[in-house]
Formats: sequence, C-alpha cells, structure tokens
Amino acid sequence: MADFFLLFFIAASLLLAVLVFFLMKRLSSLEGVLSELKFSKSSQSVKYGKMTEQFVPFTKDFPFDPGNFRFLGNPIDGIVFEENKIIFAEFKAGSSQLSEKQKRVKELVEKKKVEWFEHRIE
Repeated sequence: MADFFLLFFIAASLLLAVLVFFLMKRLSSLEGVLSELKFSKSSQSVKYGKMTEQFVPFTKDFPFDPGNFRFLGNPIDGIVFEENKIIFAEFKAGSSQLSEKQKRVKELVEKKKVEWFEHRIE
C-alpha cells in the first residue's frame, strides 16, 4: 500500500512538473505576443497622431484661417501667421502629452525668448 502511494506521489509530481513546464513555456510565448501587440498599438497611435495633425488646420474646430498655417512637423506641428501675431501650434490626440522638447519650446515662447534672424547672401 505504501508503494502505491509512493508511485502515485511520484507520478503526480512528474505530471505536475510537466504541467508547470508547459504553462511556463506558454506564458513566455504569450508575453512575447503581448509585447508585439503593445509595440504595434504604440506604432499605430504615433501614425494616427501624425496623420491627424496634417488635417487639423482644415477642420471646423481650428480657430484660425487654415491658409495662414504652415506645417513644420517637428518639434512643433506648425505656425499660424495672423495679421497681428504669430502662434506656435501643436496638435495632440487622445491622451498624448507634450514631449520634453515641445515643453521647452513652449517655455521659451512663454518667456518671450523668440528672436528674428535674417541672413543675406551676397
């Protein structure tokens, strides 16, 4: 009877070890798939944002004349040239945030650290 319990315990332990090994391997595989999906989603979000920012000046919600907007792309989306002012414009979709570089540009504009430079070629 003791031999039966010993064999049962060994068989159950082996079965459990095989099951744990299989589940760990499956978990590792699923983590790889999840990582790829996260990267893909992030990539699609960036593409969506870049595509969207091209059209924002032509939407009814854009508060300026789209003809006065000039697209830059980086580090800010563009500049609006109004009759009495120049506006640095950045468009964000969803929960996206300003990059560190964009925050720095905003800070410089707010501190009026903007200059005019003219270079003549003779």
